[in-house]
Amino acid sequence: MKVLSAAFILFISTVLVSVSAFAPTSRELCTTKTTTQLHAEDDNEQQKGIGERLWGEPTKKDEGGAAMSKALPFTSRPKLLDGALPGDAGFDPFSLAQDKETLWYMREAEIKHSRLAMLAVVGWPLAELYDQPIAQLIGRPALLTKSGESPSLLNGGLDKIDIEYWVLVIALAGLAEVANSDQKKTKAKDYVLGDCGFDPLNLFPGKDNVKGRFEMQTKEIKHGRVAMMAIVGFAIQEALYGIPVVNETPFFFRPIF
Repeated sequence: MKVLSAAFILFISTVLVSVSAFAPTSRELCTTKTTTQLHAEDDNEQQKGIGERLWGEPTKKDEGGAAMSKALPFTSRPKLLDGALPGDAGFDPFSLAQDKETLWYMREAEIKHSRLAMLAVVGWPLAELYDQPIAQLIGRPALLTKSGESPSLLNGGLDKIDIEYWVLVIALAGLAEVANSDQKKTKAKDYVLGDCGFDPLNLFPGKDNVKGRFEMQTKEIKHGRVAMMAIVGFAIQEALYGIPVVNETPFFFRPIF
């Protein structure tokens, strides 16, 4: 029952990244004639107005000139990034979003990566802190590497995990994708990008509270972007120095008293 150890938290995050987040969302669903609430033209205008109140209006090159990107104020804002999407700061330096379908497709992929990164960035240090104590408590071998690092592609140690664990994680990832697909079909124009129907505490505002929805989605995507950078930092730091992040930067993970 190795999955009972704290390493379970880490691996359910990392494998979900490979199974769910990196699996492309069906473009057929994105290109159907049914528009989502976020995609509808009238709702876009309303979302854009909320975005401007939250972020401020884009600066201009000159009177009547093109709006400038908030993220890269020395460049023009991409045409499709008009502030209608939560967290939109006009950042697309490689012009990857050439049309609305691609933009929505990439936003949904970003949301999935963000959520999994937020899980992983919590699970990674928790595994390094509590895997050995829990393993000793239940009489099982620890799953960390010899130097105490969380198992990963760069650190090694993934071969220690039982096959049953991987089956469980793949099944959970599949259920999440099925739930997301069902939400797209059942909610139609009321569908919100990334919605899997998971809100047990009813924290997400109702559809009549457009501003509240926009603000919560903005917070989620901003936290997710930070988490994606953080988990990459964990992996690179441990690969370069061979020291667990909880030991390399203990002031982030251990009490100071």
